[in-house]
Amino acid sequence: MATPNYGYEKRQKELAKKRKKEEKLKNRAERGPGAEGDQDDSDTDTPKDDTSEPTSS
Repeated sequence: MATPNYGYEKRQKELAKKRKKEEKLKNRAERGPGAEGDQDDSDTDTPKDDTSEPTSS
């Protein structure tokens, strides 16, 4: 029985990873600079509760 060629398998895995990364970068470039992060235009940095208005007692 032949011995497995681990170097070949590793190289193929690295090439597949590289192709996938390049494809992602290409897709990201096609979407444009305004489409970063795959998020909608909602403001996620601020808390949901509105504490800016003073409450009257």
